[in-house]
Amino acid sequence: MSNLFETHGAASWIELTTTDVAAAKAFYSEIAGWELEDNPMPDGGTYTVVKVNGEGIGGIMQNPPGMENMPPMWTPYLTVDDVDISCAQAQAAGGQVMREPWDVPGVGRMAVIADPTGGAICIMTYEQNDQAA
Repeated sequence: MSNLFETHGAASWIELTTTDVAAAKAFYSEIAGWELEDNPMPDGGTYTVVKVNGEGIGGIMQNPPGMENMPPMWTPYLTVDDVDISCAQAQAAGGQVMREPWDVPGVGRMAVIADPTGGAICIMTYEQNDQAA
């Protein structure tokens, strides 16, 4: 597992949710030379892991159900030692928890927070194994 998945404060992942996965995959593989690996999701969808030199750096997926009309957007992930503690710290520092912490089997525990200006980011504590991200 990359050290970025273990280092508190490291930007560790980027994720695109989009209305047109095929177009996004074609675009980014062309301009960035990304390697793309499709993986089935439990809901029947597909999650495409984006790789550079064989190492996962992010993912691409269809907008989630109920959010089909949401504009495509990139979301950065920040590694933290403890998602629950970081959520409390975010609130104490004037931010807000936009989505309470939840567990992602085989990956880790995550939440969505916003800073006092409204800038949102996902925070993640990765499981300590080679399956994370």
